[in-house]
Amino acid sequence: MKAMTTARTRIAAAGVLTCTALLTACGSMAPTTMRTFSQADLPQPVQVPAGNRVAMETVGKGDINYECRDKANMPGQTEWFFVGPVATLSDRMGKQVGKYYGPPATWESMDGSKVTATQVAVAPAGTGNLPFQLVKANPAMGAGAMTGVTYIQRVALTGGVPPAMACTPANKGQKATVPYQADYIFWKAA
Repeated sequence: MKAMTTARTRIAAAGVLTCTALLTACGSMAPTTMRTFSQADLPQPVQVPAGNRVAMETVGKGDINYECRDKANMPGQTEWFFVGPVATLSDRMGKQVGKYYGPPATWESMDGSKVTATQVAVAPAGTGNLPFQLVKANPAMGAGAMTGVTYIQRVALTGGVPPAMACTPANKGQKATVPYQADYIFWKAA
């Protein structure tokens, strides 16, 4: 009987030591931190001016809508015309934080605040991809995440260019939807 009690005591002590070791190890882990966005590798025209800091990083995933229309001031010639985007904005963990749509180009947070912007610059982002873009934000509508946004960068692009099929007078009025993905980096005054 005494041998069984001693064995139980040792097993219990080993369990306590194991739990203590695990809790100590977990408590000493450094908190996980996300990589802060760096614009150092972007073309100079789409870099945000000094005096601003990253306020929010999002991933936009959705569609760009096009329509085959007459070219401006060129009767009889047609081209794919950019109609506007429809995308979901998610944080780096994949949680939806807003949406992007237009025209006019509008970034709207789940809290209801939203911002429109004016294009400052674009730069090539590779064949088959929309260009990098820098826009200057207009004053936000509503209070929330978009309040105080000064600039928005479109980076890390995949897709979104006009359709490969021909836009001709014969298919004028045809609409096309092209999938795309891009990171939208929101900046505020430092």
